[in-house]
Amino acid sequence: MITRVVEGWVEEPLKRFVDDARVVLALMLHPSGQVMAQHGFARAMDVMSACALAAAIHASASELGRQLDGKPFSGIHQAGKDRQLFLAEAETAQGSYIFVTVFDAESSLGLVRLYFEELRAGLASAAPALEESSEPILAEHFESELNRNLAALFGRA
Repeated sequence: MITRVVEGWVEEPLKRFVDDARVVLALMLHPSGQVMAQHGFARAMDVMSACALAAAIHASASELGRQLDGKPFSGIHQAGKDRQLFLAEAETAQGSYIFVTVFDAESSLGLVRLYFEELRAGLASAAPALEESSEPILAEHFESELNRNLAALFGRA
């Protein structure tokens, strides 16, 4: 399976995580739903759908956690018959990112959590400092940025 990234600093920590945790699919995205990296997806439409769902799940779980416990839920796990999903947040100098991974019997939740902590540390140390932007981030640019990132991930840039 091929790992593709939009930002170069993400590649090494993500590849190491995928190899060590033996995951089937991996996706790193901005909380807005904009994709930053993917592993294991064959179609851009699948990535777009997964990003939209992951951003919605993350936002809903964060708010539910705040309402119930005063802090966002973190490290969400869903076990299925053949595959399992793990969704968590990673903080970097570039901001927070949502990370989604799908794994099967070749791995375990314990391994995924262990290597996710290493991924967090790797991303935090690899991320360049955030540059001050003179332009505000606008919703009107979201679609063009999303399309640019998808093109970069699937070799159409």
